[in-house]
Amino acid sequence: MWLNPRLILGSIEQTFNMHEMKKMCFLLSLTFFLACSGERTFRKAEDAQDAGREFVRASLDGDYEKANFYLLQDSTNQLLMNKWHKDFDKLDANTKKQYKDAEILVINYHPTNDSVAQFTFSNSYKKDTSTLRIIRASGEWLVDLKEILNSKN
Repeated sequence: MWLNPRLILGSIEQTFNMHEMKKMCFLLSLTFFLACSGERTFRKAEDAQDAGREFVRASLDGDYEKANFYLLQDSTNQLLMNKWHKDFDKLDANTKKQYKDAEILVINYHPTNDSVAQFTFSNSYKKDTSTLRIIRASGEWLVDLKEILNSKN
């Protein structure tokens, strides 16, 4: 036996008056719109080590937006980040996959004081060792890439 759609709609209308249905449709539409806005949010790092791990993971994944979230915003860091972004985009798909599949290998974590730490790491794909300087600025732990420049001199 088939259900009659008119009987179902009539039943719904009896349960909710039209005003309530319009309000519900509006709320559902608003929820859908907000969920599909495409804006990503990231959680703040709890400490320097967390900021380092999140930044490195985003970098290995090629997630420029997330890596940038954990980056100290200044002109030198932006130039370094843009260079990394361009270089990463040039990699072939297999190499990008290797980076995404790589594990972060923390070699050393050394807090210098209550607002600066050194985060030395490698990854399971490329064994290159790098050290990041992580600082607390305006109450947030952020990566300062300039330490990489200092270590190459």
